[in-house]
Amino acid sequence: MKEKYSRHASLWILVGFCLCLAAFVSLRTNHFLSLKNLVNILEATSYRLILAVGMTFIIGSGAIDLSVGSILSLSSIVMAMLMRGGMPVAWAVMLGLLFGAALGAINGVVIYLTRINSLIITLATSFLYRGLCLILTLGSPVTRLPKAFLRFGSGDLFGMESGVTMATVILLVSFPLMYRMRWGHYLTALGGNAEALKRSGAPIARYRIGSFAAMGALAALAGVIITARLNSAEPNAGLEMEMSAITAVIMGGTPLSGGYAQLAGTAVAVFLLGLIRNGLTMMSISSYYLQFITGGLLLIAVVAAELRERRNRIL
Repeated sequence: MKEKYSRHASLWILVGFCLCLAAFVSLRTNHFLSLKNLVNILEATSYRLILAVGMTFIIGSGAIDLSVGSILSLSSIVMAMLMRGGMPVAWAVMLGLLFGAALGAINGVVIYLTRINSLIITLATSFLYRGLCLILTLGSPVTRLPKAFLRFGSGDLFGMESGVTMATVILLVSFPLMYRMRWGHYLTALGGNAEALKRSGAPIARYRIGSFAAMGALAALAGVIITARLNSAEPNAGLEMEMSAITAVIMGGTPLSGGYAQLAGTAVAVFLLGLIRNGLTMMSISSYYLQFITGGLLLIAVVAAELRERRNRIL
């Protein structure tokens, strides 16, 4: 019972932060709690939530992925080039998602075969993928995309902005996948005790590579949303977005060492960071403070998680 409370403590702390922040900013501005502004926050955080869900899978399995932003950019560029070449939008989007999954799978294969720390491997592939972005585009964005494609960024889907709908669907599907199905249980077991999982006969390679492939596909999906909103595929899109995703996952209560995944905490953390970003804008405070505040929250979350892990080991 105590362990369960400890795991969910970060979730309730984040909810408390959200309520306190919303109350504070609403006292300073007139329109912060308006429906229109809340919708704006959801729209601005939709692709970040998609990335953070994928990163929850990765960190829960005891790994980390620093190539997310580069995969987002490269898959978007390939998808945009296919559309510019005359391929139908639906096929181009589908191939873009598959390409993102393939890039993620490459990370997983190399990590599994070499047994080198995922941080080092994905740092290297991040530079490789970003370099390919610049080589393919010569540093220029791919623009003039089909009008039908723009619906992915600003069109409505089931009564909501399409990016918000896609993020909501991804989150809802992720809960049973992580907590009710073998895939999620094996992922967290891979982060908790990979050797024991291997001795039980579980196909570790499938789950390690699969988690990175899923992350790649979700990064590509986030790229679809961003590219459609901007009507261009940028070679520098996605810069530092992996750090935002990692921050949300750690703040949400998923331990950096893996073994457990807190999807609800991740979602609330993404929303909290969106509240902070929106609140600073509405109070006319420089966005430079966002990185400072985010870094402080991440430091507090990491220290708190480490102290909690040490206390659990002692007990």
